[in-house]
Amino acid sequence: MPADATSPRGRAPQVLVVTPTYNEAGNIEATVAMIFAAAPTADVLIVDDASPDGTGEIADRLAADPRVTVLHRAGKEGLGRAYVAGFGRALERGYDVVVQMDADGSHPASALPALLAALAGDPDVGLAIGSRYVPGGGLADWAAGRRVLSRAGNAYARAMLRLGVRDVTAGYRAYRADVLRDLPLEDIDSRGYCFQIDMTLRTVEAGWRIVERPIEFRERTSGSSKMSKAIVLEAMWRVTLWGLMRPVRSRASRQVLEVPAKGKR
Repeated sequence: MPADATSPRGRAPQVLVVTPTYNEAGNIEATVAMIFAAAPTADVLIVDDASPDGTGEIADRLAADPRVTVLHRAGKEGLGRAYVAGFGRALERGYDVVVQMDADGSHPASALPALLAALAGDPDVGLAIGSRYVPGGGLADWAAGRRVLSRAGNAYARAMLRLGVRDVTAGYRAYRADVLRDLPLEDIDSRGYCFQIDMTLRTVEAGWRIVERPIEFRERTSGSSKMSKAIVLEAMWRVTLWGLMRPVRSRASRQVLEVPAKGKR
């Protein structure tokens, strides 16, 4: 990727992969190894929410590699808060690109170079999404009912929020650090998977372009899913509220934005 696409001219962009964990002892070592196989110069930040299964201790052992750091949190506060904490650490340390990636192996690390290249190719692109719902993407090992629920949730969010993104709930993402600096991270209180929708909407409202690259999402092979009825309900009511407030939010965003092409700042 061009050295000046996402970082000051003259050096390669610094990439941090943030992966939240809660009871991922059976997955975290393999996930970190696959990240480094796909992007050897990237760093990894493991954000562990006091996992009782020993994930934090495994993460500390992995931190013998200087590319790995661990952020231990006092308890389970939700996916959104874990990512916000990781984003804050990334900005403090001056990274140019921040990647979201699940620790359970469902996100193919092999797609990471394509996400990074998407940011490098256009300075106005602030977010590259690993998408299940663009040509070439897909869902492996999912039951028919879960596929229908996922597609319906995406369709509802796109319609309510008037977004052109096909996979608004996707959790595999690469953000230009400037996007995260543009957003009021301290005000984001989405805790479950609606955090992904929240961040998509905020990125669009901040004036950044979003691109999607295909991935095949696979079911975890170890551990249990963190999805629950409460998480689904949180997403539904928040999306409905955001949709009703979208005209007001859009007007406020237009008043704040002074430069339409973010990459030309």
